[in-house]
Amino acid sequence: MSRRLLGTGVAVLFGILLGVYGMSGLLRIQQMHREIEVAERDIAALRAQTEKLTRAIDRLRNDPAYIEKLGREEHGLVREGETILKFPPKPK
Repeated sequence: MSRRLLGTGVAVLFGILLGVYGMSGLLRIQQMHREIEVAERDIAALRAQTEKLTRAIDRLRNDPAYIEKLGREEHGLVREGETILKFPPKPK
C-alpha cells in the first residue's frame, strides 16, 4: 500500500512540475545544465592557463637563466664577445 501511495505521490508531483514548468520549461532546464557544464569546462581551462602564466611570471621575476634563454631564442641576443655563425639552409 505504501509503495502505491509513494508512486502516486511521485506521479502527482511530476504532473504538478509539468503543469508549472511545461515541457518547454523542462527543456530549458536541460539546456541550462548543458550551459553550466560548458562554463565549468571553460573555467577549468582558464584556471590552468592562469597557473601557467603565473609560473612564467615567477620565472621572469626570479630566474635570470630563463630570461637569458628567452633573449637568445626569441630575440637573437648574444653576449659581448660571442661570435654568431649562420649557415645557409640545406637544399631540399
